[in-house]
Amino acid sequence: MTGSAKPFIAADVGGTHVRIGLVRRNGDPAHPVAVLQYRKYVCAEWPGLADIIEDFLGRLDGVRVDEGAIASAGYALEDGSVITVNLPWRISLNAIRDRLGFREFRLVNDFEAVAHAAAYVDASQVLQLTGPEAAPHGPTLVVGPGTGLGAAVWIPTAKGPVVLATEAGQAALTTGNALEAALLRELQRERDHVPNEHALSGPGLMNLHAALATLRGVAHDYRSPGEITAAALDGDDPLARESLEVFCGLLGSTVGDMALLYGANGGIYLAGGILPQIREFLLRSSFVERFLNKGPMREALERIPVKLVEHGQLGVIGAATWYLYRREAA
Repeated sequence: MTGSAKPFIAADVGGTHVRIGLVRRNGDPAHPVAVLQYRKYVCAEWPGLADIIEDFLGRLDGVRVDEGAIASAGYALEDGSVITVNLPWRISLNAIRDRLGFREFRLVNDFEAVAHAAAYVDASQVLQLTGPEAAPHGPTLVVGPGTGLGAAVWIPTAKGPVVLATEAGQAALTTGNALEAALLRELQRERDHVPNEHALSGPGLMNLHAALATLRGVAHDYRSPGEITAAALDGDDPLARESLEVFCGLLGSTVGDMALLYGANGGIYLAGGILPQIREFLLRSSFVERFLNKGPMREALERIPVKLVEHGQLGVIGAATWYLYRREAA
């Protein structure tokens, strides 16, 4: 990447938090983006994304910014608005651009951005779950359960990387044993189509626990995914622990399916969401066995490294990296 090192903003817009940074191009190819300032906002505490960006810009001590990019789940329409499932307010790129007086403001799919950043994560920022340390240079899958379930595929080409953004979180949830089948039937009482993210996300963990509580004939009294994971990790509640185990097993099976569907022989990164909070539980869970349990394709999956990414600014760096490539290729 070439061009000036003029600062711009990059934001990772999730259903719960907006992470935003003042960034610039860096001269180091191994770390092409430098994060100069960084803040994290709670979405529910703000009336809209423009208000969050405006607050961030007001804290920059006179630094002039007139361009940037946001990474968000959703589908961009021709009028500049974005169809989203998990955000508390609507996004309109044109309205934000006009309000802030930006010269340029662009949108990238959230996990497309993370996929762009994955190439710059070093060994100190990952936890190896299974597979060899290294893999052939090939398609790399990035998956993350957060407020929803995001997934993207980083594909190397002779002209530079291409990232395939997906809506894998909206694909139908599949099950692998009798308990999961019973839970799916319970979830289907409320909706005909049960997408992956209805179980494999923060809210999805709540859904799984509620369905499991109904099957077991006990009360479901947790108010957040964090309460369930805390109870599971503390060992205070067997039902919470079972819920988290079901979550990890389903995640392993779903990620294994994605690896086969997308030919992700270059490796898999699990990024963001609740996974860093349950890293030790995930290591001891059925995640790996369910990931590998694909019949004769087990041998192929054993050759794919699966790693948990623990870089808290990955979405911001990814949005910035994506933006730089687009800006400097123009």
